[in-house]
Amino acid sequence: MTKIHLNGRLVDACEARIDPADRGLLLADGLFETLRAYDGRLFCLDAHLARLAAGAAVLGLPAPPLPEIAAAVRDTLAANGLADASIRITLTRGAGPRGLLPPTGVTPTLMVAAYPLPSSLPTAMSACLASIRRNEQSPLSRIKSLAYLENILALGEAAAAGYDEAILLNTAGRIAAGSRSNLFLVLDGVVTTPPPSEGLLPGIARHSVLALAAEHDIPARVMPVTPADMTRASEAFLTNSLLEVVPLTRLQDQLVPAGPVTGRLRRLYRDSTAAP
Repeated sequence: MTKIHLNGRLVDACEARIDPADRGLLLADGLFETLRAYDGRLFCLDAHLARLAAGAAVLGLPAPPLPEIAAAVRDTLAANGLADASIRITLTRGAGPRGLLPPTGVTPTLMVAAYPLPSSLPTAMSACLASIRRNEQSPLSRIKSLAYLENILALGEAAAAGYDEAILLNTAGRIAAGSRSNLFLVLDGVVTTPPPSEGLLPGIARHSVLALAAEHDIPARVMPVTPADMTRASEAFLTNSLLEVVPLTRLQDQLVPAGPVTGRLRRLYRDSTAAP
């Protein structure tokens, strides 16, 4: 029986209940994090918890102590007998009275779930530009909020056109990010990705790739990029915590080779997930 960690205790998933007045359900007033476990080891857990805490500070949302959340993650993984898994942490403001203003004195809802990984993950992906724009001025663009409908609509648009991922532009017409990923382009031999100020969520996998590039003397930079840069990229790849580093071999109608820089970073990332 699948176990869920809900508000301080492990329960059977079929018995887990969320209060109908929970603001996460009614108003998307909350946050989430998704991370991977490799052979029972939680990859970049501290970084995910730090991002969760930063997002909670932006929302003014009371959060349980981070060690308590970390313990809930470990307990959930163990209770489900999973070694390689996807883990989702969901934090909401909790139940409150009707109205938009956040109430005082509420108890946050914390839920942790663990899932087996798919039998296979994509080794290459395709992407197109979405018609939906990312508002880089919004504070929500840089936190992992529960308000994900724009991402859902963008990805649905891409899927209907036969693509795996949607690339969202910001209101200035520059590239922000994928609906569920961060985008990297290799431009003139330099690994290039937009800064958070362009409206992207600062991904944990994105940060890991930039750190690996610096450690292994792979030229990399953070700077605004445009759709025109996509057409001249010699390589492109996507990152997120579940997919790791995935070559982007089709951008709109343009085929892009899965080149050596992407391949090297893909191997380095995978090596970084192994036990020391």
